Amino acid sequence: MADEREAPLLGRNSKFTRSASHAQDELRSFRSFLKWMCVDQSSVWSACLSWSMFVAFTIVVPALSHFVLSCSSCDGRHARPYDWVVQLSLSGVATLSFVCLSGFVKRFGLRRFLFFDKLCDESETVRRNYTEQLHRSLKLLSIFVLPCFLVETAYKIWWYASGASQIPFLGNVYLSDIVACIMELCSWLYRTTVIFLVCVLFRLICHLQILRLQDFAKVFQTDSDVGTVLSEHLRIRRHLRIISHRYRKFILWALIMITGSQFASLLMTTKPHAVVNIYRAGELALCSMTLVTALLMLLRSATKITHKAQGVTCLAAKWHVCATLDSFEANESETPRSQPVNARVFPSSHDDSDGDDAGDEEDDLDNSKLIPAYAYSTISFQKRQALVKYFENNRAGITIYGFTLDRSTLHTIFGIELSLVLWLLGKTVGLS
Repeated sequence: MADEREAPLLGRNSKFTRSASHAQDELRSFRSFLKWMCVDQSSVWSACLSWSMFVAFTIVVPALSHFVLSCSSCDGRHARPYDWVVQLSLSGVATLSFVCLSGFVKRFGLRRFLFFDKLCDESETVRRNYTEQLHRSLKLLSIFVLPCFLVETAYKIWWYASGASQIPFLGNVYLSDIVACIMELCSWLYRTTVIFLVCVLFRLICHLQILRLQDFAKVFQTDSDVGTVLSEHLRIRRHLRIISHRYRKFILWALIMITGSQFASLLMTTKPHAVVNIYRAGELALCSMTLVTALLMLLRSATKITHKAQGVTCLAAKWHVCATLDSFEANESETPRSQPVNARVFPSSHDDSDGDDAGDEEDDLDNSKLIPAYAYSTISFQKRQALVKYFENNRAGITIYGFTLDRSTLHTIFGIELSLVLWLLGKTVGLS
């Protein structure tokens, strides 16, 4: 049975065979979740339902909540002066997420969008770990969404139960409050889930490239051909460009919208005579934490894959140096030595006494271990030098319109936003 399953992989159209035979097995739970969230648009009926739910929970319910339940006559604990910032921020980012997700699935299909059609070209380790990560993504989504939803639920129940709303649009005050509370909670849950869903999918796709890079690092430990190494790296760079092209608009607009939301919140809460407490600004704080967490997930995933991709240059340079030293020692020594040549270049007494301080993310791409000599026994100096030069001048990673999302870019973004925050505080609270 194992031979029968592996035989189609040898054919020219093996990836299409695998996609057709494993589609339901690998993506069944994920497709069910999309249908349950009314995000699936695989048919005309599901597309109409999806857009209807989007308009209802992202536009209609927040608008009614703000204009009908504004409660201008409420006391200080039930007033909602920051509600318009909360509704605009969540609805704006949720709209961006929904439109991008709909475009991704409609244009590429779920399987192609998640790169499952390319897994037939990967090793068994990459396929297994990526499938496991897909199943963990739904758990990760619930970890981010459920705490925010529980806090929002507690706040809404208190707000309605304490008698803030007295609008009997269904003829009964209590029934009206129950329906309004449920609709507001559903709207909050829908918007936050859609936002985190796109971020989790981006993290999942980046994790696949990390698995591929870790698998790619093993070619420097075997007697590989330079042409094969170059061809595989070009394939990885191409997939990184595809991811960057698909997500660049979403990441850029998410950064702009979430940054604008935070500055609007800061401007309102630092105005003179602004009353800020847990009753008035609690929902605003929860909204800010939700959006900032989603943005940090995007930026962390992008910088992590960029760091791993650029780590290939360091690995190739170390591989070239070890090979050159070993070749030099082997050619220079004409008399027998008391110990092998490799023992001088790679001493057996080398230990990782500082391994506890290296962190728990050390792998074949980023470690202090020397590469064994058999990995370059048939590769000439010129070929190794040309490969290292290629890696140095073709750094891969996630980019946004030509700007690489690495740690230096994040430092620049942080510096710009910190300057804007200090300027805004100077205008509102008089910092000098």
